[in-house]
Amino acid sequence: MTLPTVPAVDKVRAAALRATIDGKAKPLGALGRVEDLAVQLGLIADTPPTVDKALLLVFAGDHGLTAEGVSPYPSAVTQAMVATFLAGKASANAFATAIGAELRVVDAGVDAELPAHPGLLAEKVRRGTRNAAIETALTEAEVATALERGARIARDAVAEGFQILALGEMGIGNTASAALIMHRLAPAPLADCVGRGAGHNDEGLARKLAVLERAAARSDATDPAAVLAQFGGLEIVMMAGAILGAASVRVPVLVDGFIGSAAALAAIRLEPAAKDYCIFCHRSAEQGHRLMLEALEVEPLLDLGLRLGEGTGALLALPIVRAASRLLSDVASLDDVLNGRI
Repeated sequence: MTLPTVPAVDKVRAAALRATIDGKAKPLGALGRVEDLAVQLGLIADTPPTVDKALLLVFAGDHGLTAEGVSPYPSAVTQAMVATFLAGKASANAFATAIGAELRVVDAGVDAELPAHPGLLAEKVRRGTRNAAIETALTEAEVATALERGARIARDAVAEGFQILALGEMGIGNTASAALIMHRLAPAPLADCVGRGAGHNDEGLARKLAVLERAAARSDATDPAAVLAQFGGLEIVMMAGAILGAASVRVPVLVDGFIGSAAALAAIRLEPAAKDYCIFCHRSAEQGHRLMLEALEVEPLLDLGLRLGEGTGALLALPIVRAASRLLSDVASLDDVLNGRI
């Protein structure tokens, strides 16, 4: 497995960036966490950052765990939702249009042969994962392939001119995979990681936890790559690779909710320097996300009770990120204002 090299940000520059922001035409600290975000963006970029051209990549994949009833919906919904994205009719499409981002779908591992479409990247590693309750979900080679393809997709997008990437996902059963990844990589007790996903009732939630307890008992893996092999979904693994790929070329990544954060957790455990390139966009209503964010020692920008996925929370945070970048580049200094140099 060949992972891209992620350059560490030069945190020595943080003091100078903070001084620049403090010198803007506003009271000290008046823009709160937007100022912190501006510092993060300034550390990522060597020059004042521009994040106007944005791309949402929705990674899609199926999970063998769905055979165990970990979701109230069948795997066929994954393929149906991919078609909905490509028709421009999903929530993520509406939000992307509203804030001016492009959307593309990545077939990381949908359990179907999808017809070609201009908005679809055909990167399928296999048709869904194996059933992690009874066997390893992915081979080491499949994990490596998914990570490498995700990194390449991100770097290709940057080469095309995109200045910031948002990551979304679609995959029935993927909250189960994310919970197992969190359990091992946070780490955290499994019961604290398992939530209702796409809408389980109490009986369904109990069944889901029992299935994941069987899966967890099957392997004691804690190494990040091994955890992804044992429990990962191809869309989650490929998102982790995309984070590493974007970070390797110094481009910020908007991390969505519970499943996106599980991908970020895996990426950061593989390469800790990647954390400084991740902007955590919202706190999901899904059980476990708060604890996952605490394990990562990050505070998300929004808390709107979202639990849809698709990258919707990342898209909603994008205008705040763009505004933070403009704070560095467009706002006059207080000294210029006071001395009539505007």
